[in-house]
Amino acid sequence: MGEGPRGDFEILAGQLGRIPAVRFDVIVRCHGGHPLVIRNHPFDADGNPFPNLYWLTCPDASKAVARLESDGAIGEFNRRLDADPDFALSVERAHAEYARERARNFSETEAWGGVGGTRKGVKCLHAHYANHLAGGDDLVGSWVASRIGSIHSETLAGRAAVIDQGTNSIRLLVVEQGEDGSPQELARDMIITRLGQDVDRTGRLDEQALTRTADVLQRYCRRARALHTTRICMSATSAVRDASNRNELAEMVLGETGEALRVISGEREAELSFLGSASEFDVPGPLLVLDIGGGSTEFVVGDVVPRQSLSVQMGSVRLTERFIDHDPATARELEAVRGEVARVLDDVDGLLPIGTARTMIAVAGTATTVQALSLGLQRYDADRIHRSTLVREDVEGVRRRLGRMTIAEKGALPVMAPGRGDVIVAGVEILAAVMRRWDFREAFVSEHDILDGLAAELLSSR
Repeated sequence: MGEGPRGDFEILAGQLGRIPAVRFDVIVRCHGGHPLVIRNHPFDADGNPFPNLYWLTCPDASKAVARLESDGAIGEFNRRLDADPDFALSVERAHAEYARERARNFSETEAWGGVGGTRKGVKCLHAHYANHLAGGDDLVGSWVASRIGSIHSETLAGRAAVIDQGTNSIRLLVVEQGEDGSPQELARDMIITRLGQDVDRTGRLDEQALTRTADVLQRYCRRARALHTTRICMSATSAVRDASNRNELAEMVLGETGEALRVISGEREAELSFLGSASEFDVPGPLLVLDIGGGSTEFVVGDVVPRQSLSVQMGSVRLTERFIDHDPATARELEAVRGEVARVLDDVDGLLPIGTARTMIAVAGTATTVQALSLGLQRYDADRIHRSTLVREDVEGVRRRLGRMTIAEKGALPVMAPGRGDVIVAGVEILAAVMRRWDFREAFVSEHDILDGLAAELLSSR
């Protein structure tokens, strides 16, 4: 990611030869960093259906696949459907899985068909290959990958994947070791599955939440293997730390990744967030890195390295479940959230020397979403957000604006990740309160955090 001369939007427009028609996320990159596969929003700007969920964008990859199509591969596959029932069933499953994935947050789209928008047969090898790289269980896409091989002159050695399981979201980062030893991004993704749903109340991981998470974990692992990773490591934080049945997740993770789940402490989580973000900023220290999660919030003070850290049981999901029952939240509910945040920050003030920090860096979804809103972005643009400056007055403005909106209104904002709208208000209350209490008039925002810290550690341990 980072602040290159051109962002993903401009690069993608060059690849396509036109302005992208729908909102998208880059979920797979070529060696060198440019987009390889994007995930499209299922509706365009005018509300019209856009059934192609995954799109192959790299021109070199597209040309390689086109050569297979010109050699008659599509016709051969469709003839095989009639002669090979097992193959036909595999293609049918790929279509069904693709449709379910598109319908994850838009249930009405499941009826639109499967890979490439078709309901049966093989229509487009580009779409199947993109689905394979995105983590789809796609036999046709896997065949394409085996035929075209590496698109660029790249080494497949030194590739690894890390998965971060939080209270609200599950995130993936696939990296390869650059010439200077630093991680180079090949895939980054975030999907909200709300694994921590009701953990604060029940002390257990909900079965439906586990099922939602398992579905994404399987797709992440297939994506990582499609990119030829040699290791997949998964760590979990607040909700899993608190859950009495975390062994159910641990068994699932061992079966999918081949490695044991690492449940990391809050303090370790804070240190990893610092390692993943602070090294990219040449700013006056000491630094405060603030990581607002779904179940906990981490504070770490340091300079070149983290010096002191603290994790507290205060997060956007936890506060929402405890205090907010109405949509939109009532004034009384918002006041209760602020009161709890103030109480927790009183404890933090006595345990961590935050007042010594000269610069604040805010990481994770609350801060990046608030910055996207304060900048007035009409699409989420990580290149605009990463390493940008977030002003306290703008945070307060976003806080007041979101506090008046319904969940549906917040979810309709073009920069709001699906599944974040119902908890973002509590997250913004935490962010605003921290900036007010310790008089930070501005904060730097980082797209990099614990996930990047985990990746750097994994590569350095090889």
